[in-house]
Amino acid sequence: MVYCTGRSVRGNLSPYGRPETIDETADMINAAGGLAIPLRVDHTVESEVEAFFARVDREHGRLDVLVNSIAGEEPMMGQWGSFWKADLHEADAIFRQALVSHIITAKYAAPIMIRERRGLIVEVTENDILGAGGNPMSQVVKLGLKGFALNMATELRPHGVAAIAVTPGFLRSESMLQHKGVTEASWRDGGKKDKNFLESESPLFVGRAVAALAQDPKVLDRSGQLLSSWQLSREYKFTDYDGRRPDWGRLAIDFSVLPPQLVDMFRTGTQLQLKWLNTVAQHTREFLAKIPKTSAFRRKPSALTKKAASRRGAARRTT
Repeated sequence: MVYCTGRSVRGNLSPYGRPETIDETADMINAAGGLAIPLRVDHTVESEVEAFFARVDREHGRLDVLVNSIAGEEPMMGQWGSFWKADLHEADAIFRQALVSHIITAKYAAPIMIRERRGLIVEVTENDILGAGGNPMSQVVKLGLKGFALNMATELRPHGVAAIAVTPGFLRSESMLQHKGVTEASWRDGGKKDKNFLESESPLFVGRAVAALAQDPKVLDRSGQLLSSWQLSREYKFTDYDGRRPDWGRLAIDFSVLPPQLVDMFRTGTQLQLKWLNTVAQHTREFLAKIPKTSAFRRKPSALTKKAASRRGAARRTT
């Protein structure tokens, strides 16, 4: 059973102004033989999110998977340019829509999973390296989602719950199809002007990546990682709906479709990221070496801990 949540319902579209709705998504799932329920939830409103998960818990008593795919194409993040030229009038709204909403949603999903000592939280982000293009707000959001998955994984590991960041490749979302002037039926025509588009994937592909992770009994071993749809397709052997296995990671990207100055920026940014990662990795190894392999309080319980345990034992015997 899948709950499809969001603000886009028939007769009351989201501020995106696109015609697709959560009702339509649920119809597609049901037509494919699944069971889906569309529920309007504004994930920036904490009370709505809390009420939604209370309903899920009340009706089913468990939550297996949360896919946090919120505001990935938020129109306010559409601008490109250097940070010193950025329009910051909508900055607070962008962070609320595209980052805080993820934290709110995970906050109320996690306790249900923790109670059952199982579950998977997926943060859908952009790119399987640190960087993502756009403006400073979108860059912070995409990097923040990768870090949020890592932080959640640290806290959730003792409870048997996994948190993973997953990126699609060149995604044929409805807005991308519109941008290319094609439909899903004619999407290959978009490759005439940009041959990279021929390696694109439907939204179902990253969905199958999430489904494969959710069915992996060893998913906790991957908790905290930043993974991609194409990497997971290689490992789990799933395909897109048309039988293709698009692999953005192995594509020799044609950068000729981009302005040379943008390509230069990608090169510089990637070189700096690699240097940054190597430096942080070394610092991390040094810090890890300082951490005791076994916490002192686990090796030798304090007198206070012993006394508390004795009281709990007495209480149980009395009960």
